[in-house]
Amino acid sequence: MVVFLMRHGDAAFDACKDSERQLSLQGRREAQKTGQILAGETAQVDLVLVSPYLRAQQTWQLVRYEINPPGKIVVLDELTPESDPALTASLISAMAEVQQAKTVLVVAHMPLLGYLCTEFVAGIEPPLFATAGLAKINGMDNGQLVSMTAPQNAI
Repeated sequence: MVVFLMRHGDAAFDACKDSERQLSLQGRREAQKTGQILAGETAQVDLVLVSPYLRAQQTWQLVRYEINPPGKIVVLDELTPESDPALTASLISAMAEVQQAKTVLVVAHMPLLGYLCTEFVAGIEPPLFATAGLAKINGMDNGQLVSMTAPQNAI
């Protein structure tokens, strides 16, 4: 199984609540670029798990135009910045198993994404994700961090 962990694109700070922050123009470009990168990494995404926060939803909407249609898309309340990483990792693993997914895309936030990496890959420090950054992990139990990519050329 391959898991892609993706951070939302750059977001504006002019919202009343954190969950309502929208992507900036730069964030939209970043998301599109990362979608292109993802399309080059895999032919099919079987399961997409997305944070309910607006900026993550907008990121996913831009990424989906760059990849083949996924098998299943789920908005997951446990993909917010302060969520419990161990619980969230267990939930992601269980959902992937139920869906028999070979490739999973998770669109969420820091610091959760960094901690999810440590849940899936033993012995690493939580990595930092650039906005619209993408981590590729082979396996969820004692997985291997294959790559970390940032859409630097999108700006």
